[in-house]
Amino acid sequence: MDIKIGIQNVAREVTLESNQTAEEVLGLVNAAIAEGGALDLADDKGRRVIVPGNQIGYVELGAENQRRVGFGVL
Repeated sequence: MDIKIGIQNVAREVTLESNQTAEEVLGLVNAAIAEGGALDLADDKGRRVIVPGNQIGYVELGAENQRRVGFGVL
């Protein structure tokens, strides 16, 4: 799933691809904002992205479908 995180007072958004579901990411975002803690996400390559919960401007969750390889539609 593609995830884009907008951070307050930062012109560039953080983009990552994760194997987590939308419900898991939504729960982590809500907890980070409510508790004022950090949003800690892991991407599909094992890297971690940590964003302060009080600095999150927005979070955009992409489709959970895997990308298809090739030119034809099956």
